[in-house]
Amino acid sequence: QVQLVESGGGLVQAGGSLRVSCAASGRTFSSYAMGWFRQAPGKEREFVARISRTGADTYYSDSMKGRFTISRDNAKNTVYLQMNSLKPEDTAIYYCAADPAVLRSRAAQAMASAYDYWGQGTQVTVSS
Repeated sequence: QVQLVESGGGLVQAGGSLRVSCAASGRTFSSYAMGWFRQAPGKEREFVARISRTGADTYYSDSMKGRFTISRDNAKNTVYLQMNSLKPEDTAIYYCAADPAVLRSRAAQAMASAYDYWGQGTQVTVSS
């Protein structure tokens, strides 16, 4: 089991950058692929990005590709999401999640149901 705690959210102007972090408890962090999702008010939870256990493979939602970068530091039990060129429509609560599965299709990687553990979320607000 792993516990996840996000941090680093806040208020930023459009065009700005922000990095959110997700710290995991336990010594098995490297056993999980990690994902970031977001949820805006009144909307469904949306896939943002995923990173494999070693960090060698990453996968992004098309709408975030090129602006967001997911990375991880297994020595620090932490996964990051660097967000650049932020837009007001990026405003949402950002959640990290852990998936213990070894292999998943790309379609499955983007599904919230693939992830067993979730953090409480961190609010990101982008002003226009």
